[in-house]
Amino acid sequence: MKRILGTAFLAVAMTGAGVVVDQALTLGWVSSAHAQDKSQAKKERETRRTPALRNKVYEKLAEAQAFAEAKDYVSAQQVLDQMIAGEGKRALNSYELANVYNLYAFLRYSAEDYKGALRYYRQVVAQPDIPLAMEINTKFTVAQLYFVQEEWRPGIDALLEWFELSDKPNATAYILLAQGYYQIKDYDSALNNVETAISMYEVEGKLPKEQWYNLARFLYFDKNDHDNALATLYTLIEYYPKKQYWVQASHLYGEKKDEPRQLAMMETAYLQGLLDKSSELVQVAYLYLNAEVPYPAAKVMEQGFKDELVEEKSKNFELTGSAWRQAQEVDKAIPNMEKAAELSEKGELYTRLGNVYLDSDQHQKAIGAVSKGLAKGGVKRPDSARLVLGMAHFNLGDYKSAKKAFRDAAKDKRSEKYARQWIRYIASEEERQKEMARDI
Repeated sequence: MKRILGTAFLAVAMTGAGVVVDQALTLGWVSSAHAQDKSQAKKERETRRTPALRNKVYEKLAEAQAFAEAKDYVSAQQVLDQMIAGEGKRALNSYELANVYNLYAFLRYSAEDYKGALRYYRQVVAQPDIPLAMEINTKFTVAQLYFVQEEWRPGIDALLEWFELSDKPNATAYILLAQGYYQIKDYDSALNNVETAISMYEVEGKLPKEQWYNLARFLYFDKNDHDNALATLYTLIEYYPKKQYWVQASHLYGEKKDEPRQLAMMETAYLQGLLDKSSELVQVAYLYLNAEVPYPAAKVMEQGFKDELVEEKSKNFELTGSAWRQAQEVDKAIPNMEKAAELSEKGELYTRLGNVYLDSDQHQKAIGAVSKGLAKGGVKRPDSARLVLGMAHFNLGDYKSAKKAFRDAAKDKRSEKYARQWIRYIASEEERQKEMARDI
């Protein structure tokens, strides 16, 4: 039996075009108007009479196809040109001419002349009484070629024509249509189609492609449908487990203000060893701190530094120091606060370090750190820093320096009351010591 020449080429050509479907990740919805009863198409299928493909024409087409299969495209085109030269074109019936145009289209496609390929494929379907299967396949190819060239609206229109003729459009067709709708930002249509494609696969017991779920996830998120977006992410985690899906799920729980689950998703990813970026580990630490569990926050940061994953910058050392301090591990907090202060361009962290030193009874270091911070500048509350400075001097018995620090702190109304209390207390302490000296 003679075959329809060019069908093999069509399949090969569209294998390449099909890659675009997965890359574009965009879908659309076939409305009820396009899902209507196809009685007209059925009637046409029953009544269409296709002209015969004559032997002499078949032989020429077979010759051109053989050249094309050998990638001798120049010779293939020469054969085709000869077939339609002069009066030759008029001698061909519609079916024969459709096959000629079909081969021409493939040659143009092979040369990456997609516009030329489209022109010839449109001439294929323009021929009357060609086999319905040939018309259906070619119209699908036309739609794909529009998408290859990112001509989304014409591609959608061409694909809708194909849906009119197709009895059983498959899931991939819905995905391709949805890609077009996605690109023109008709997200509702895109979502309806991707849902259709996914459900078709699931009904058949097949696993939908990862890209399909990703498109659905994006579209749900765009509609602020976080519940369905999360359900899709859980499916992706189950069947296509990747770090990004754990992180995205955590982000969505954050959008929902569900902090326990937000932390749980990131913690699970961390325990699996999936997190390998500084920002991800820092986020885990912050989530632990927000949940008031500072010890694991500090451990995450320390391990991150050890593994050379966390960037050694001031903010990260500050976070680590703060976590250790909240965990009552002051000895571990201090080295991190020291590094944070050294790397900071402002003196704020030195004043905070001074406060930590004060809490750990390292008064001389507290004085040095606060003094350095005030000299460096950029301190948010100089008055509070001077209170720390005054207390450190007092604890070392340097009442004169302590009073000066408290007098400076009292110049700010926010610390005036507390500073003057200290000044009065120092005065009473000095008087008490004088009395003790007189008694001796």
